[in-house]
Amino acid sequence: MTKVLVIEDEAQTRSIFMGCLTFEGFCAIEAENGSIGIKLAQMHLPDLIICDVMMPDLDGYSVLSAIRRHPATAAIPFIFLTAKATMADLRQGMELGADDYLTKPCSVEQLLAAIATRLERKAQLAASFHASPAESKINSQSENGIFPDCSRLSQVFAFIEANYHRPIGLNDVAKAVGYSPAYLTNLTQELTGYSIKRWITERRMSQARMLLCETDQPVRQIAAGVGYADVAYFTRQFRQLYGDPPQSWRNSVRLRFA
Repeated sequence: MTKVLVIEDEAQTRSIFMGCLTFEGFCAIEAENGSIGIKLAQMHLPDLIICDVMMPDLDGYSVLSAIRRHPATAAIPFIFLTAKATMADLRQGMELGADDYLTKPCSVEQLLAAIATRLERKAQLAASFHASPAESKINSQSENGIFPDCSRLSQVFAFIEANYHRPIGLNDVAKAVGYSPAYLTNLTQELTGYSIKRWITERRMSQARMLLCETDQPVRQIAAGVGYADVAYFTRQFRQLYGDPPQSWRNSVRLRFA
């Protein structure tokens, strides 16, 4: 059964979510605060986590930071639940590596749709990179929530950070750091569980989401600015990862946090 961890201090909201998830066939796990939620995440390794932002002991951002630092839980899809959110809140969550936000009160349909989208993306990534996110060897993440803190790959990630806006690929990265493409592929897969292509895509998409949220640049300009010469390919890849094409995603976010 697909395991979903709900971290929510409001008993009534938590009870509603637990009943809904159980009825839909999920294995639902509940935690009444952030500290318990972190322990249960490490114990059960859920397929997805839903977490309230405002909680008395640890807020949702602290919970997410802890989840992303732990090797076994680093790549678990994470959905924030909040009664009030601003664009600043959204940016903070995105920088920490949140996958989505739900605004309370949300309908059962919205909850299930968000869960379905995140689980589908998780399955796609696992198939594409031949590694289960729960088995990822990412040890900790840098401040931007994108690259893992790995000294052996620091030059690799520095090169990607400096050049992601250009049309770079595995061969470019390997040449820059003095490794063969085959060796670099194996090393990156061994240390992080993912490929060079994955890390380039993650960095580009992080920037693209930020530009979609904070600017009025057209999608074509954003695609070019993050390294995609073909806006159609950028749009297809964005939709595959986030469930909507870029402009629809932008409109949805702005409506949600207007």
